[in-house]
Amino acid sequence: MEKVYLLWHTHLDENLDGGESFKLIGTYSSRSLAEDALERASKLTGFKDHLDGFEIDEYILNDDHWTSGFITE
Repeated sequence: MEKVYLLWHTHLDENLDGGESFKLIGTYSSRSLAEDALERASKLTGFKDHLDGFEIDEYILNDDHWTSGFITE
């Protein structure tokens, strides 16, 4: 079972419709590499002021991750 690790940053931005900005920083082959990337990104403009917005998610390759459909409001 192969896994990948996605490094995301989410930031509340009142200038955007919906109020949130989601940025995929990168996709990595290990949690350690994702943590290294987080360390690098945390020193960049904007990110360094919003460190609580970082998140590392683990995904299994070749697996469905959204299985419930969706509803438009």
